[in-house]
Amino acid sequence: MDVKMLADGYWRNKGLDEMSPEEWEALCDGCGKCCLVKLEDEDSGEIHYTDVGCTLLDGDTCRCRDYANRQAKVPDCVRLTPDKVSTLNWLPPTCAYRLLDEGKDLPDWHPLVSGDPDSVNRAGVSVLKRISASEDNLTPDEIVERIVRWPMKWPRRGRR
Repeated sequence: MDVKMLADGYWRNKGLDEMSPEEWEALCDGCGKCCLVKLEDEDSGEIHYTDVGCTLLDGDTCRCRDYANRQAKVPDCVRLTPDKVSTLNWLPPTCAYRLLDEGKDLPDWHPLVSGDPDSVNRAGVSVLKRISASEDNLTPDEIVERIVRWPMKWPRRGRR
């Protein structure tokens, strides 16, 4: 991680649409929650997270196995942009992009604040050791049985 990025706290002084590609990517805390399979209730539009990982999600690193080619391999993978952040109702409340879009600061466990890329795991924010299966290994009916609430909650230690 670039020490200068940490020192200048760029995320406090720039809008999401003003950030360089490097700054934008550094906002991702690596929690992996956006890579969990989500189900939408057709009647209410409500989004339900599951503990099932996308086919490309590595449960040990909480990162995409092929980030550069993810959209070619997973057609419904959403490429996050400054314009899309405020329209995505499924971004978890701990997501740096969502927090900054809402005018909030990053939590102390965010790697840009802590200087430690593992701080998100230690804070209990990531999907590390919480994924039950890959979507490739389950039927749609089995995925429905894996709905969980924790991705939309703040960790106990990091409550706002």
